[in-house]
Amino acid sequence: MHVEFMVEEPSAEAALAELLPRVMGGRASWRIHVHQGKSSLLARLPGRLKGYAHWLPDDWYIVVLIDEDRQDCHELKRRMEDAAGAAGLRTRGTRRDTERIQVVNRIAVEELEAWFFGDVPALCAAYPGVPVTLEHKRGLRDPDAISGGTWEALERVLQQAGHHKGGLPKIEAARVIVRHMQPGRNRSRSFRAFHSALANLLAEHPA
Repeated sequence: MHVEFMVEEPSAEAALAELLPRVMGGRASWRIHVHQGKSSLLARLPGRLKGYAHWLPDDWYIVVLIDEDRQDCHELKRRMEDAAGAAGLRTRGTRRDTERIQVVNRIAVEELEAWFFGDVPALCAAYPGVPVTLEHKRGLRDPDAISGGTWEALERVLQQAGHHKGGLPKIEAARVIVRHMQPGRNRSRSFRAFHSALANLLAEHPA
């Protein structure tokens, strides 16, 4: 089994590079394709999927991960699903009962950093001084509903704990936080949906 991941920026690539060995183990190989932002990924997605459609093996899958970024989630998902449909590739929403999924579309709500707020113990381990009670703080209780931008909220939290006073390096932060994450305890709904999708793919190819 092999999975091709499409992500919008290097911080997502860094996060997956740390996460996937634990989630996929030795049961699958993978490759991560990073783009220069959300617009670039969405613009190139139809062409990339049409290219895959010509030769995609039966045990290969494509996973597309995009930040919501305050965009209408349903409209964004529709655009992603339409790109797969136009390429002739099946998603969970378009396959028949007996058909296997070829493309999994997932959205990080509202940004990838929400996944980090979903695992406060990982934040505390990566950045000493972050309060263990962070998940109970007003405005941060629901990782997928943090207003004003989760990236900005994460930067404030880390700076208040004495880290990255000169600005948050997204790639470094993603790498070090995910290194401490435990998928089973994450409170972010969008993370759980992503993690569940990978588990379902693995279940289709038992070791």
